[in-house]
Amino acid sequence: MKLTMYQIDAFADRRFEGNPAAVCLLPHWLDDEIMQAIAQENNLSETAFVVESKRGYEIRWFTPAREVDLCGHATLASAHVVFNSLNRGVEEVVFQSRSGPLKVGRDGDLLEMDFPAQPPQPCALPAAVRNAFDEAPSHCLRGDDFIVVFDSENAIASARPDLQEIQKLPLRGLAITAKSEAYDFVMRFFAPRFGIDEDPVTGSAFTQLIPYWSGVLGKRSMVARQVSSRGGDVRCEMQGDRVKMAGRAATYFEGKIRI
Repeated sequence: MKLTMYQIDAFADRRFEGNPAAVCLLPHWLDDEIMQAIAQENNLSETAFVVESKRGYEIRWFTPAREVDLCGHATLASAHVVFNSLNRGVEEVVFQSRSGPLKVGRDGDLLEMDFPAQPPQPCALPAAVRNAFDEAPSHCLRGDDFIVVFDSENAIASARPDLQEIQKLPLRGLAITAKSEAYDFVMRFFAPRFGIDEDPVTGSAFTQLIPYWSGVLGKRSMVARQVSSRGGDVRCEMQGDRVKMAGRAATYFEGKIRI
């Protein structure tokens, strides 16, 4: 069987920035083992699998190690493929997922995702987080991931965490964040348990960070940057129990794979 696959740089104004995601188009769902093998072969932080159905499009996401319930940048990448290759006439696409319907609209080359907000709750600082960093964070929260807040954005950019300690955490991953002068806030994300030492841009983590920073800063609309080596800007908006995340995407390649 031949399958069409794209590699898209998401949350990127141009190629070689943002977070690369594979988007694999399927005629029907394959066995989980095959999809996991494709994701492992791609060796990107996420591979999105998309099936067109009567409800529009269905989507699932796999890291090189396992399936996840939600992925922002690979959803943005999948919407980019729909808008530019599959259905050029539409202005909005809804993906049916394990986390519910995920809406993506477009305004020119800017893509805006509408996701459920996932406000994190304050928690005690896990010993593994305390041991992973030279500098102690000021706050710790828990949602799908642990989120630790530092007092300066320099602490985010200069952090060299002990990934073996982070791997001990029982949740998906760890986001570190701080208020910023150039942006509203900055962040980085680590998920070694899922085969991702550091993720370039993590849309799903923003579903937790946007509610937090909206409350702290007293703002609904914000601009954030994930300060990974590739980096990426995310336009953020809090709307009730939903969050909106907007960014651009660029196609790196389109091709065929054989399975």
